Amino acid sequence: MKFLDQAKIYIKAGNGGSGSASFRREKFIEYGGPDGGDGGAGGSIIIESDRNLNTLIDFRYAQHFKAQHGKPGSKKNKTGGNGKDLILKVPTGTQIYEEDNNTLIYDFIKNKEKYLVASGGKGGLGNVRFKSSTNRAPKKKTNGKIGEEFWIWLQLKVIADIGIIGQPNAGKSSLLAALTRAKPKIANYPFTTINPNLGVTYYDEKEITLADIPGLVEGAHKGIGLGDKFLRHIERCKMLLHLIDLSEEDLINSYKKIKLELSAYDKNLGKKKEIIFFNKSDLFEKEDIDKKLKKFKNKIKTKFEVISVFSNKDIQRVKKLLIKNVN
Repeated sequence: MKFLDQAKIYIKAGNGGSGSASFRREKFIEYGGPDGGDGGAGGSIIIESDRNLNTLIDFRYAQHFKAQHGKPGSKKNKTGGNGKDLILKVPTGTQIYEEDNNTLIYDFIKNKEKYLVASGGKGGLGNVRFKSSTNRAPKKKTNGKIGEEFWIWLQLKVIADIGIIGQPNAGKSSLLAALTRAKPKIANYPFTTINPNLGVTYYDEKEITLADIPGLVEGAHKGIGLGDKFLRHIERCKMLLHLIDLSEEDLINSYKKIKLELSAYDKNLGKKKEIIFFNKSDLFEKEDIDKKLKKFKNKIKTKFEVISVFSNKDIQRVKKLLIKNVN
């Protein structure tokens, strides 16, 4: 399924039904009178979060959504039927913005949350409502109210416990595939991943959700590479897993580049809790690894782990560390 994390849609709640201006006409009944019923209310548009969804792809081609109109009132004081509400389902983590794509209306952070985004119009009044001691045969009735209608933006921020970040080709997709049942595209070239991938891993009867965020490069916050369009998905993560390729010439620079991009996008991202993993240890001798990491250890005062996703021997250790750090 194609990943889509932003969509603009038009919503139109149903109009209320008109009231009826009817008069009682029955055989053998001497006195008639007004008996026009009220119109039914228009259907509203409700947005509901669903954790089983992970993309807004349903809103790519269908962009106009309208709820049912209320039915008009009728004789014998019958009220028109209400229009049926329209419920749109979105992934948990979706935010609703006004047409300017800047003013936040609602933020879905839990499963099965519902938000009434557009209210249906009230039904009109029938002429029986206007009967009085001085006006025994009113012909007045009112039309139903117009339902709300406008454009809104839907933006998805992936909800995951851990966001996997790093430069292109660091092995993020391979790590996600090794830890979970996710099947991200894996290839030996940069920017293999062009959309976030989600996966769930289990250890010691506990589970955590991981998100593989497409590779960041220097200048991503300015639009270079894949740009910063996926950085917002990191905002909800409890912790970041920073994956670094041991083959990099300058490990310190590689680490700082990513940290700089996070801070440039949002200073709070640069302060988010993280755990560092150096990948592809199977390509080097232990002495060479120690030598490469000695300078890093002296400059960067942060704990790190050395792993090999390819050899698969470190996967259980990685799971244990992640569970320990998140819970």
